[in-house]
Amino acid sequence: MKIYSGDTWTLEELKEQVADAGRRSLVVPAADSKRAVLETFGEVLNFPEHYGVNLDALNDSLHDFADSITENGNPPVTVLWQVAAPFRADRSFGVMCEVLQDAERYAGKDLAVTAVLL
Repeated sequence: MKIYSGDTWTLEELKEQVADAGRRSLVVPAADSKRAVLETFGEVLNFPEHYGVNLDALNDSLHDFADSITENGNPPVTVLWQVAAPFRADRSFGVMCEVLQDAERYAGKDLAVTAVLL
């Protein structure tokens, strides 16, 4: 997982880098609380209705999402996660980063995550 400062890189610049690398980008907008971040991931990545909106469900759904990239022959995906300052202060931020890094390892080159610190 890469982490960039929103002061240094704009979202448009990062999207251009992703496109230049032959990847699709999906933007997860900033949210201030753990629950709101989890819900936003579910909406952007189109998780199933039964998505449990917790860290275990995020982990499982990210693995399913990674499988769907490979199975459908889609180009690799980079998730651009905009991280609001209030959420970075939440202790679940670190756990969320670990879950995202695990999903990247599981998916190989098909899934990458870039956190943009706002």
